[in-house]
Amino acid sequence: MAVDPRTPVVVGVGQVMTPPDAGLEPAERPEPLELMVRALRAAAEDCDGAAPGGAAPSGNALIRRADSIRVVVPLGWRTANPALLVASRLGFEAGAEPAQLMLTAVGGNAPQALMHDACRAISRGELDVVLVTGAEAMYARALARREPSLAPLSWASQAAEGTPTPVPFGVEKPGATDLEMHRGVLLPVHAYPLFENALRAARGWTLEEHRARIGSLWSRFSEVAATNPGAWIRTPRPAAEIVTPAPGNRMVSFPYPKLCTANMQVDQGAGSIVCSAGAARGAGVPEDRWVFPLSGADANDHWFISHRPDLHRSPAIRLAGAAALELAGVGIDDVAAIDLYSCFPVVVQMAAAELGLSVDDPARPLTLTGGLTFGGGPGNNYTSHGIARAVGAVRAQPGAVALVTGLGWYATKHSVGTYASRPPAGDGSRPFAWRDVQPEVDALPQCRVDAEATGPVRVETYTVTFDRDGAPERGILACRTGDGSRAWGNVDDPDALALLCAEEGIGRTGVLAAGGALSLDG
Repeated sequence: MAVDPRTPVVVGVGQVMTPPDAGLEPAERPEPLELMVRALRAAAEDCDGAAPGGAAPSGNALIRRADSIRVVVPLGWRTANPALLVASRLGFEAGAEPAQLMLTAVGGNAPQALMHDACRAISRGELDVVLVTGAEAMYARALARREPSLAPLSWASQAAEGTPTPVPFGVEKPGATDLEMHRGVLLPVHAYPLFENALRAARGWTLEEHRARIGSLWSRFSEVAATNPGAWIRTPRPAAEIVTPAPGNRMVSFPYPKLCTANMQVDQGAGSIVCSAGAARGAGVPEDRWVFPLSGADANDHWFISHRPDLHRSPAIRLAGAAALELAGVGIDDVAAIDLYSCFPVVVQMAAAELGLSVDDPARPLTLTGGLTFGGGPGNNYTSHGIARAVGAVRAQPGAVALVTGLGWYATKHSVGTYASRPPAGDGSRPFAWRDVQPEVDALPQCRVDAEATGPVRVETYTVTFDRDGAPERGILACRTGDGSRAWGNVDDPDALALLCAEEGIGRTGVLAAGGALSLDG
């Protein structure tokens, strides 16, 4: 096909996993570095359509001429410059590594945002071949902690002194304000239930209706995971099992038991090779392996939860999604394959609403992997797996378009990209297109916060956290004061916590004391 030689193409994707039943001691299981390298080796084989372990002359040629190695920062392994270690394991001699060695900030949006950045650099002629990879071995770490008598983990490391600093990508910034953290919003399992319960109230669902919808959605995700060879959990789960607390499925934060949360304890890696069409052709990559990133858009919602007027909505997803589709020259109904970031059910529901998707269309599931619960949630790198599956989907359906979203922090950072087996504009005359919609998001109203609020308030949304034995610990409540400002409170009374899990708490009134203690009326 006649394609501008600066058009970026994804020519190889690789996914690797060490399953839980591999029969290996913790120290024998591959470390994150090894998983990253294996994923890139698999991506090289994929360039040539080779079976695992097969010849990959085109893919290996591209790896050898890489300009950039980009690593999605792991959560379970920290070292000064992981991309430098990846380069060494790939066979680059010391001092002859790719000129650009990059490490991302924390955030599940990073793999898709990295893809956008790589495609733009390739389109401008600044880079020719980019390797993107990431991995986690949190399952191995958990096993090692449970069995301290076994050989300890000994993973690769570097001394900070004397190791070249990687090129940073993304913004490192706390996900919550001091006030939010003081009231208990410390982890995703504290933040996302706030959005989920706000969504329930906005839709007018009862608690039982809401539970049934969550269970049905996640059950469909488990069915997709059952068909994904790279999924961590490949047993379909019925809806009632997913939302019913039980041994092995303890309550975490209302309304979520464990099977509704991201599964971080996995040993998984993924990688991709993206290059210019000219480099792909020069290396001899067959054109039926080429997948074209058509477009992308990125934006953050108002960074802190406290400042967002509606906690069940994401203007950034709406605006980024609309921009990505417009730039690709397609509508949402033209998209055949979809992978929405899915750390918790509410994220899928929010994104579907903003993008104009049905959450229960059997002909068009909203995940290609099974999601972060069943497909696996390897830290910041999940979306690399979504991209890999999207590449496979459009190869299998010539002419089809896929859409992939990534998300970071507390539904804060968003990245939306489209992919197809055809070039942009259909004739290859226009390379990848990207838009920053941040100015549009920043122009939207923000909620006023009253950190010192006391007196009468109305509950806007809430969650109840549980200890590891399944007992309710603490209520975290976002409230509105009489003048509409947002305030944060906590409930510790056991009877009140039980009632918040059994009856709708949104809309209830109460009195907020100094320090955040909230007494609910009635």
